[in-house]
Amino acid sequence: MAYDEELADRIRELLATDHDVTEKKMFGGLAFLIGGHMSVSASGRGGLLLRCDPEDTDTLIRQPHVGRFEMRGRAMDGWLRVDADGVESREELEHWVAVGVDYARSLPPKS
Repeated sequence: MAYDEELADRIRELLATDHDVTEKKMFGGLAFLIGGHMSVSASGRGGLLLRCDPEDTDTLIRQPHVGRFEMRGRAMDGWLRVDADGVESREELEHWVAVGVDYARSLPPKS
């Protein structure tokens, strides 16, 4: 499944004034990187994939439509999947994009 281009455009619109953002195809989706770190991605499986502080994972997955991202059958702290139903409104998308962007900004830039 290809990533949702409409969702990618909505993310792009939210990040339009942020000149530190680069785009890269990753994990079958379109990722938005800050300082070389993925912040959020329009997922190839639908919905949103994002980074968060690993210590916040348990709290964040209690929200509707949110779960841990799984890679090769392993659920990972610090990575979330938000179903498309969880980012339907602008406010919902803004919230999750901010979580990912804030965490990516907290990391030292990759060289």
